[in-house]
Amino acid sequence: MGKLIYEGTVKVDFDDRTLAHLQLVIGTKLRRGEPFHFTWKDDASIGDGRTTVWIHPRCSLVYKFYGSRTPRLNPAWIDALAYTANSPAGLYLVPEPAQPAHAEMVDERDIVS
Repeated sequence: MGKLIYEGTVKVDFDDRTLAHLQLVIGTKLRRGEPFHFTWKDDASIGDGRTTVWIHPRCSLVYKFYGSRTPRLNPAWIDALAYTANSPAGLYLVPEPAQPAHAEMVDERDIVS
């Protein structure tokens, strides 16, 4: 289970695989200088609501991965997350789409933005 820390105060848990996909999408948007909202559903232990933060090039983000291996990335999921990030509602988690039989998972280092 990984953790995203926003501005040192907002801390949210995501599994490492999800966090790796979010890191790539968020990083791409920030490199382009494109601020956006990021919304997620809160865990029932903290009220079962939702949280939205404004992601911008000067915000402080920490991605803490608990596994030592870099997860393989699903390009279809990256595309789906990027689509939400580019919408008026901003980035939010969508279920991971299935990979077509002929497609391969890629390593994060293989993706160039």
